[in-house]
Amino acid sequence: MKKYIAMSMLALLSSASALLTSCEDTLSADKYFDDRRTIESVFTDINQTNGWLSQAFSYLKTDLADVITKEQGGVGLHCFADDMYFGDRDIAYDNKWSTVDAYTSFKQGDYDENFGSNAWTSAYRGIYQASVFIHNIDRNYKLTEEERLDMKGQARFVRAYYYWLLLRRYGPVPILPDEGADYTLDYRELSIPRSTYEECAEFIGSEMVQACKELQNWSRHIGNTSAENIIRPTRGAALATRALAYIYAASPLANGQLANGSHPGGVSDGFAKSFVNKDGKPLLSLNYDEKKWARAAAACRDVIECPAQYELFHVGVNTVDNKTTGYPKTITPFKDNDFSEKPWPEGYADIDPYLSYRDFFNGVADLSNPEIIFSRGYNVGNDPHTSLDAFVTHQMPNSLNGFNCHGLTQKMVDAYYMKDGSDVSGKDSESNGGDGSERHKGWTTNARGEYPYTKYPPLGQGVSMQYADREPRFYACVAFNGSYWWNADPDKSTHYMQVYYWRGTTTSGSGDNKEVQNNGYTNSAYYLRTGIGCKKWVHPSDWRKLRDGRDYDNIRRKWEPAIRYADILLLYAEALNELTGNYSIPSWNGSETYSIGRNISEIQRGIRPVRIRAGVPDYSQAEYNDQSVLRAKIKRERMIELLGEGKRYYDLRRWMDAPIEESKPVYGCNVLMTANQQDEFQKVVPIYNLPTVFSDKMYFWPISTEELKRNRNLVQNPGWKYFD
Repeated sequence: MKKYIAMSMLALLSSASALLTSCEDTLSADKYFDDRRTIESVFTDINQTNGWLSQAFSYLKTDLADVITKEQGGVGLHCFADDMYFGDRDIAYDNKWSTVDAYTSFKQGDYDENFGSNAWTSAYRGIYQASVFIHNIDRNYKLTEEERLDMKGQARFVRAYYYWLLLRRYGPVPILPDEGADYTLDYRELSIPRSTYEECAEFIGSEMVQACKELQNWSRHIGNTSAENIIRPTRGAALATRALAYIYAASPLANGQLANGSHPGGVSDGFAKSFVNKDGKPLLSLNYDEKKWARAAAACRDVIECPAQYELFHVGVNTVDNKTTGYPKTITPFKDNDFSEKPWPEGYADIDPYLSYRDFFNGVADLSNPEIIFSRGYNVGNDPHTSLDAFVTHQMPNSLNGFNCHGLTQKMVDAYYMKDGSDVSGKDSESNGGDGSERHKGWTTNARGEYPYTKYPPLGQGVSMQYADREPRFYACVAFNGSYWWNADPDKSTHYMQVYYWRGTTTSGSGDNKEVQNNGYTNSAYYLRTGIGCKKWVHPSDWRKLRDGRDYDNIRRKWEPAIRYADILLLYAEALNELTGNYSIPSWNGSETYSIGRNISEIQRGIRPVRIRAGVPDYSQAEYNDQSVLRAKIKRERMIELLGEGKRYYDLRRWMDAPIEESKPVYGCNVLMTANQQDEFQKVVPIYNLPTVFSDKMYFWPISTEELKRNRNLVQNPGWKYFD
């Protein structure tokens, strides 16, 4: 008898469908298949087999976002923590909110259990799709043995990757059995309880090791860079995802308390004690295990030493000052007598740190660049855009036809270093007093022969001295008041302009080059609440215009960096820094054994490449020697390096820093001031219309009430309701 997809051929498939919110009688493979198509016909045809695998990956483009992305019906809210904010009041999420301030509700945890529920559904549909593939690909003898094995590894990877996204978002989740369940039972009788956090991490880790053995390539970013190929996983991507799962399992939220009753993150473990299955089984570890950090460090080292030979994207020194195209002459980084004297990769003497960082994100970096470990995007379908296009549009100012509503907090601005690696004067002075120093006063003026620059490159005239002499990443990311924007609109005569965020209108240039701007405070959604915008992801050639009721733009991104090498390097340093003992940990394939401990030279192996590419000096030896000081430094480095990549939201939660950091008032410029009140504009003030609240229930996303009704053994996350 032929086995139809509508009938479960494996216990796994029945179990999967039982866990799907609003599941249908079958899980069709979109346009490729329907419930009349037999397993035999699908997996004996090469095109249909490829289609099934593509469908397994397609759920990554839904609201399972782990990067800056447009979620289903709205925006990627997980991109916003204490570093960024979203000002548009007219957005939707799961098509539920279209006329309310969803961002405020999101930040306050003021949403119900069905808000964003598509993530759970999409993940388990993807798990189902991949599982069918894993158990049936060997039927296809039209493919070579190596091709079948590689495709099986791809399916295994994406199945484990869905579990990783679920773990990070929801905490511990049910792991579906590959076999052993009776699919003739009602799905209520097949109800599978949540596995523990550690069990989920171990499952993801072991599955990624198996995927690594099946996958045939360490890197797909060399040679074949087609849109379809670039999103396929590699051995390196499998090892990197394993490292992420282990890092999260080692972090304070999932790793219990110390023997003396204190918590490594300084927070009690009351949340963990309240998170149990219906049989009383704790889902988060209650006892601290330092060896988990060693396991995570070894997993990161597997990535660092793998044959893919990952390295950070970088570009050479630019000797031509082409301001109109957005490629100014390289500004020589700080002379520290270390990095400044050495060529890449030991130093920054022969690279442009500003362009090296900026061009990785804005679409210039070739898809074959060796920093990409795993990429995501909307290029798995027919839409040529990625979700980053929408994000760029929201970043661009009104004067360039953007939405002018994605901005940065003063905390984020203060996190960036000065070019010599010191803190900016007055850092965090309003929120916690800082170090007692005051913020810089005054404004830049013209330097003879350097117009439009001043003696503080790359600043133009009329810019606050608070933004002078900052590190290169600052200028690549921060749209401060008076910063330069490029406009490649072919109908514009001015392609290089300063953008101001004063209240009211301002003008720049004269004659045909005259630009009228209104990017400051308005009684609408389209202004920057803090008077500070964001430029990361924006390319100088990006432009947008409205004409005849149509939206014309030239904004394209072919990929989104889900996992990049800089992230792994910083995680490696973080894991090593947490150790007090020494551990022997085998490599992923057992070919060697690592000696893992708090070794300064190994910690520097993770930190120094990131600092070099950024064009800032290394930490001092005293900072490396002090575990608590270095922990704070690494957290700050992640905040800067990974801005706008959807990492900060989850980092604050796994560190259990969110109750403190997400509850601090948001500060920014006084946007009610006009150009005639520039000194008052630049005074840092609290921004009361940006909410700052955190409660324990916001550690994990709620599970929908419908899903809880379907699975009687599934417990809700702490703080959220079980039923309507």
